[in-house]
Amino acid sequence: MSGKDAVELGSVQKTLLLPLWGRAIETRKARPLLVDRTAARIIESINYDFSTIARNISFISQLSWVARSLHTDRTIREFLEQHPDATFVNLGCGLDTTFERVDNGRLSWYDLDLADVIELRKRYIQEGGRRTSIACSLLDDGWLGKLKAADSIFFLASGVFYYLEEVQIKAFLIKLANALPGSEVLFDACSPRGVGLANRKVIKAGGMDDSAVLKWGLQRARDMESWDSRITVVAEYPMFRNIKRGLSIRDRLGMFVSDALNMMSMVHLRLGIRPV
Repeated sequence: MSGKDAVELGSVQKTLLLPLWGRAIETRKARPLLVDRTAARIIESINYDFSTIARNISFISQLSWVARSLHTDRTIREFLEQHPDATFVNLGCGLDTTFERVDNGRLSWYDLDLADVIELRKRYIQEGGRRTSIACSLLDDGWLGKLKAADSIFFLASGVFYYLEEVQIKAFLIKLANALPGSEVLFDACSPRGVGLANRKVIKAGGMDDSAVLKWGLQRARDMESWDSRITVVAEYPMFRNIKRGLSIRDRLGMFVSDALNMMSMVHLRLGIRPV
């Protein structure tokens, strides 16, 4: 590992290495479901021992990070068909590379994360005229004022809300509804049972710190509509929906069980006046 870049991150921030590894491993496959050459390049460039992750993380966990990216890319592309000049905010962006896969040459993009993550990110992923980094916690109030005015705003929160308490997520969504009515939010969630399993099989098994455990589980997305009349569920679906190409019967069975038990899901919200 001589000559590689050091990784100095907080305990929760360090979990960004898990999906980064998952996308890089997928990229190296003969028939990848997702190609993320930036992720593959980064894990070869940083001074971090991925052997514990590689040894202990299951195929289903690795595939869940890939599936999340595939669903996110599809949802963004569909949104861009109706709103080609939209603004996107990647909350808790980590070393995510969604922008590279979906950029239509017109959208505006903000990558938001804590200062240590943004510092690491800038070593490998460049800002541009339509892409800006914001070093800030999503729970802070100041960053909303840094967004340029836009008719359509879409928030991504991949692997983020797990680390917050429900009261924090509720307050955050209400804040967005107050400031930017009509905006949309896409995020992934685990059921309460899934959170417990992820803490054992991913966080602990992957060598992450005990202080980085997941906190929030969501049984049904519709429950969030009771938080505020302006929160509307656009879509909720299991993580492995339509993710089958080139997979073995055993792998498909594992995905079927995960989906049947509602262990992991994608949730798409719209914040504004609920339709009558």
